[in-house]
Amino acid sequence: MDMSNLPTTHHFDVLIVGSGGAGLSLALSLPHTMRIAVLAKSDLTDASTFYAQGGVAAVLDQTDSIEQHINDTMIAGSQLCEHDAVRQTVEGGQPSVAFLLNQGVQFTLDEQQQLHLTREGGHSQRRIIHAADATGRAISTTLVERAREQRNIEIFENFIAIDLITTHKLGQSGDNRALGLYALDDKTEQVHTFLAPFTALACGGAMKAYLYTSNPDIATGDGIAMAYRAGCRVANMEFNQFHPTCLYHPQARSFLITEAMRGEGAYLRLPDGERFMLRFDERAELAPRDIVARTIDHEIKRLGIRHVWLDITHKPAEFIIEHFPTLYARLMELGIDITKEMIPVVPAAHYTCGGVVVDEHSQTDIAGLYAIGETSYTGLHGANRMASNSLLECFVYGMAAAAHIQTQASHSYPVPIVPAWDDSQVIDPDEDVVILQNWDELRQTMWNYVGIVRSTKRLQRALHRIEMLKTEIAEYYQDYQVSKNLIELRNLVLVSEMIVRCALARKESRGLHYTLDYPALAPELRKTVLNPPNFSVEQPFVNVELTA
Repeated sequence: MDMSNLPTTHHFDVLIVGSGGAGLSLALSLPHTMRIAVLAKSDLTDASTFYAQGGVAAVLDQTDSIEQHINDTMIAGSQLCEHDAVRQTVEGGQPSVAFLLNQGVQFTLDEQQQLHLTREGGHSQRRIIHAADATGRAISTTLVERAREQRNIEIFENFIAIDLITTHKLGQSGDNRALGLYALDDKTEQVHTFLAPFTALACGGAMKAYLYTSNPDIATGDGIAMAYRAGCRVANMEFNQFHPTCLYHPQARSFLITEAMRGEGAYLRLPDGERFMLRFDERAELAPRDIVARTIDHEIKRLGIRHVWLDITHKPAEFIIEHFPTLYARLMELGIDITKEMIPVVPAAHYTCGGVVVDEHSQTDIAGLYAIGETSYTGLHGANRMASNSLLECFVYGMAAAAHIQTQASHSYPVPIVPAWDDSQVIDPDEDVVILQNWDELRQTMWNYVGIVRSTKRLQRALHRIEMLKTEIAEYYQDYQVSKNLIELRNLVLVSEMIVRCALARKESRGLHYTLDYPALAPELRKTVLNPPNFSVEQPFVNVELTA
C-alpha cells in the first residue's frame, strides 16, 4: 500500500499494535464485519513469534493431563503463578491448536501422521507441538498470509506507536477509556492519529534493554511503557528470563539455540568435557531455564571462560538433521557441523515475564485497552516462564480478547475531538549520536548491574544512572522531532527503571530474580505491582499477596 498519500487520521473498530502471534490471533478471531488496523513497527513478520524455535505447549497425549501441565507450570514459576490464569491457559491448549490448524499452520507429524510432540525444560511430559525447529516461522508466516487475505484487516507496516490517547489525557473526568494512539510513519516521518473504541497492545517484551539478547530489534518495551504512561498497572518486571543457550559467535550474537535440542538429549559441557549440570540439579539439562542459565553463568565466572558447550554429537547425524534442519543449516554456514562438533553457547536476555496487568479477557485497567502476549502480565509465568507456554498464552488470550471485544462492541462509544499531533515547537535533532550514546549506556548498565545475578548495590547503581538518563532523554524528547530511535529509547529507559525498582522491592531470590543480598525464599508469595502516577494508592510500588 502506498502510504505517502494517506490521510493522517484513521478510524477503525479495533486497533492492534503488533503483528506477532498475539496480535494476529486477535485480528483473525474477530468478526469480518469489524474494520481492523494492524500496526507493525517493521515488516509484518518481524516479531518475536517469527523467531521462536521451540513450539506450543498443549495437553494432547492420553498419558498427559491438564493437572500435570498446571503443576509443571507452577513449579517452573516458583509457585508465583496465579492459578486461575494457569488453568485458563492450559485448558485453552486444545482450542489454540485447533485455531492454528484451521489457519493452515503445518506442524511436524510423527510416523502415525499425528502431531509430533517433543519435550522441553520443566515439562514432565512430551506436550510441545512444533514445526521442526522453526515453529515461530511457520506460525508467523501463516497468520500473516491469512491476515493479508482478509479485506477487513488493514495493515500498516513501519509504523511506530508513540503514545496512547485516552479520555483522561484529554482532560475528561470519569472512567479512563482508550481512544487510540499516535504513531510515527517511519517512511514519511509523519505522525498519524489512529482512533478506535478498542485498542490492543501486542508489542512484545523489553529485552532490548540488555546488551546481549536473543530478541529482534523491535523488543523495546513499547506497549508496557505506553500503557504505564496512560495509567495502567505493571507487575513483576524483575523477572527477566535469560535463555541459557544463545550461540557465542561474532557473526551471530543473537542466534538462539532452541531448548528442544536439550529436550532431545543434548548435553551441556565445560571445556574439559564435564557434563556440569549434573552437579547442580537432578534434572540436569532439563531443569527450568532460570536454573540452567544461572548455572552456566556461575561456571563461566568461576572458570573465567567466555562460553560453555552444547553437545548433541552422540545422537545419529540423521536424527540431528531431521529434528533441527534450520539450526543445522545456519550453523554449517558459520562453520560448525553440529553432527560432529559442539556448539559454543552463553545465556542471553530472552523473555519479559512481567508486563501490563490484565484480567482473564486481556483487558487492562483502562476501558477499551487490551494487552496480549509478552506485553501483558496475566499471572501465567510467575517467577519464571516455562518453555513454550508463551506462544500458547498469545493464542489463548488473543482469542479471549476477541470474545470480550465482541460483547462490548454493541455499546456506543462517542469519540471526543482529538487534537492532531503538535510538533510545531520542536526542531530537527542536531546530533543523533546523543541518542545512540544513551542507548549504549543504558544497555551496558542493565547487562552489568541487572543481569542474571544481582545485588542491592548493583541495582542502586543502575537506578542512579537510569534516572539521569531518563532526565536527559525526557529533555531531548520535548525539544526535538520524534524518531524511531528516540521513541524506543524513551520506552526502554522507563521499562528499565521498572525492572530495577521491582527488583529492589523483592527481598528474596525466587525464579529469575536472584540477589546475593537475599538468597533465600521469602515465606509469603507476593507479586510486585507498580502503580502509575495518580492511581488509587499513594505509594508507587506495592507488594500484593496472591489470592490464588
